[in-house]
Amino acid sequence: MTQIIKGGNLPLSGEPMRVAVVRRSGGEGAPEVDAAALLVDSDGKVRGRGDLVFYNQPEHAGSGVRLTGHAQREGGVVADWLEIDPGRVEPAVDRIVVAASCDGGTFGEVEDLYLRAVSATTGEQLAQYVVEDATTETAILLGEFYRRNDGWKFRAVGQGYASGLPGLAADFGFSVGDGPGADEEFADGTGAGEEFADGTGAGEEVSGAAAFPAASPPAPTVVDVPAPASPAVPAPAPIPAPIQAPVLVPAVAKAGGPVSAPVAPLGVAPGRCNALPGEFGPEFPYVEYMGRGKEDVEPELSLPRGFLAVDVMKKGAGEVDVVTLTIRRRRWRPVLRSRIANLRGVGVFHHDGTTPIRIRVDTQGQWMIRLRPVSTLRSFDGPLEGFGPDVLAYTGEKIDVKYRFQGDEDKSGASAVSVHRRGGHREPAFNEWGRGRGTGSIPRGPRLLVVEAAGGWSLEPRPAGSGGFWTRRR
Repeated sequence: MTQIIKGGNLPLSGEPMRVAVVRRSGGEGAPEVDAAALLVDSDGKVRGRGDLVFYNQPEHAGSGVRLTGHAQREGGVVADWLEIDPGRVEPAVDRIVVAASCDGGTFGEVEDLYLRAVSATTGEQLAQYVVEDATTETAILLGEFYRRNDGWKFRAVGQGYASGLPGLAADFGFSVGDGPGADEEFADGTGAGEEFADGTGAGEEVSGAAAFPAASPPAPTVVDVPAPASPAVPAPAPIPAPIQAPVLVPAVAKAGGPVSAPVAPLGVAPGRCNALPGEFGPEFPYVEYMGRGKEDVEPELSLPRGFLAVDVMKKGAGEVDVVTLTIRRRRWRPVLRSRIANLRGVGVFHHDGTTPIRIRVDTQGQWMIRLRPVSTLRSFDGPLEGFGPDVLAYTGEKIDVKYRFQGDEDKSGASAVSVHRRGGHREPAFNEWGRGRGTGSIPRGPRLLVVEAAGGWSLEPRPAGSGGFWTRRR
């Protein structure tokens, strides 16, 4: 019996093999799947950059493992093939991990995914593992060929990753910095530890102007905003002066009900700042809520399906966690989470068009949130800098991006960029811990780019295929 389930294993003869990552093509617009292999030692770690075999590095230098290409059969069945010769594998290599990565979607959108190993000489099937539980993963560790006594065995693993091939490879100690050029300067001549163009470095506070792009709308239209029929939670104490409302405030409310806007009339519609199509998110006047500590708010907005941007301002230190809630007030979709003191950040969530909008803010200090259309987000059409979490609009062609993150005051903290497409589908584009830099690619728009950062960051667009270790060159 050569077909096994997740967690199962079987012995192998040690003969040369051909290993296929097979799936059914979904046609135009479907996610693109690639096969990869990592050669790891007895500690479960790669020895360097050369121990990854993937689309940009199709052959291992000394262990008889190579990516041979792509084949398609009738019925839309597609396979990426690897050649593995156990007899040529270096003694220091204890396992060969076979993985698949997904570009332009998730494995929940990929049909009939499985791994199949056959004899390179006879074509006889040696092992097969069918993936049956993929959902939001963008990389999957399918299985591993490993040494056992004087022979080899295969184990079906099926472990998924939401961080793509870079995240999966990092689990095995892989780092792009293992290769040449790890300490090179940025294209503009600055090093990883230098300041940004605005003079700020890691750990320094940045004013809200950098994180909150001011909307300067043309002649506004007036839209009536209904006041909540009943308070969602008891009204909190008024927020003090240090957190000021921006100049354009079409609608402001405390958690207990609406109050008069201090500097602008109610019902002023915001202006468009990007070229996102209308179906990406509804248009509506800004709505703000102020509070203290952990509170739930219900804007009572009746809006169609789409993304909504959420500005979050928090006074003082400590973490703030903003999520949407189900009808039963259970945590549902994340909006923003940060430990930055005196935060001014931007988050986003996808509204299904039917469930009442409920948002929970969980922090220890005073806060204010503002709901606004995604059409008012900054457009990523050139180099941008920011501080902390942010959301950008992208409507161009597929591009490469150069990322730089400063980390927090200790040069630590997680930083990431994820790409969201219409319908709420999310895929990772870049992950980093602490101060660092890297490159990646962004698919053709329209997309939202969600930046999670513990400090300062910058993004620089480049033509597709212009460079970067993970950028596809074929």
